[in-house]
Amino acid sequence: MIKLNKKSWESLSQVFMGTAAVSVVLAGVGYLGSDIWLASTQWLLVAAVLALFGVYSKQSA
Repeated sequence: MIKLNKKSWESLSQVFMGTAAVSVVLAGVGYLGSDIWLASTQWLLVAAVLALFGVYSKQSA
């Protein structure tokens, strides 16, 4: 198992939250009519999971 220090957990949290924001943007693009890989609702589910991982990693820091 990989051991992460506090700084690594914080940067990992930022990566998860950033990719969650990108997923929300992709959901918006899909809503406007151009689905990219997944449907809009699926992008929102991906964003929710990434945000949960982001919160978990922030608390683990």
